[in-house]
Amino acid sequence: MGNLGFQEILLIAVVVLVLFGGRKIPEFMKGLGKGIREFNDAKNNVKKELEDGINEKDNVSATKESV
Repeated sequence: MGNLGFQEILLIAVVVLVLFGGRKIPEFMKGLGKGIREFNDAKNNVKKELEDGINEKDNVSATKESV
């Protein structure tokens, strides 16, 4: 698959405009942005939980070694 050029992007934009109309595009983009934001929040939460779990495991093993 190649890179998208200006003509391909313009064609996609025209097709989206025809399919959704001028009034639906802002609503669609708002929903898309909200979905991306929620995905990133969930991704960050999972990453934080994993890091916390690893740090907790390291702290427990360090405590056992010093005893």
